Amino acid sequence: MTPRRDSHSQIRTLPMFAGCTEAELDEIDRLADEVHVPAGKTVMRQGDLGQEFAVIIAGEADVVKDGVTVATLGPGAYFGEVALLDAVTRTASIVATTDMTLEVIDRRGFNTLLDDLPRLSRSMLRGTAKRLAQLEDECQHLRHQLASRN
Repeated sequence: MTPRRDSHSQIRTLPMFAGCTEAELDEIDRLADEVHVPAGKTVMRQGDLGQEFAVIIAGEADVVKDGVTVATLGPGAYFGEVALLDAVTRTASIVATTDMTLEVIDRRGFNTLLDDLPRLSRSMLRGTAKRLAQLEDECQHLRHQLASRN
């Protein structure tokens, strides 16, 4: 089977993979499965044990936590890494709002990528740090709202 060169061009446009070499893209391609998801489908469910990591190639999805939509994700966004990094249950559900194309990597493949591609690990770490900073900002904002009510 030959590598899907069209997926290389799609993946290369995503910030997370922009600096990857052709060989690294080949490895990602070898470990990833392209998955098509119809609009309305729940891709990952909050509370489930995490088994996959996914990158959105096309389409959009809502991040739903405790029944409330907290974010919308589009091409280049990824999800599922927290449950794989720390062996915890899913912290939110992901629901396709449009038809989507994903590149999905299972737990073993995800760990292989992190071990073999340090640049990718750093990119993911930066993304996780950015998410944590955004959550801290949201918490701070909510604290101020609560304090002003009292």
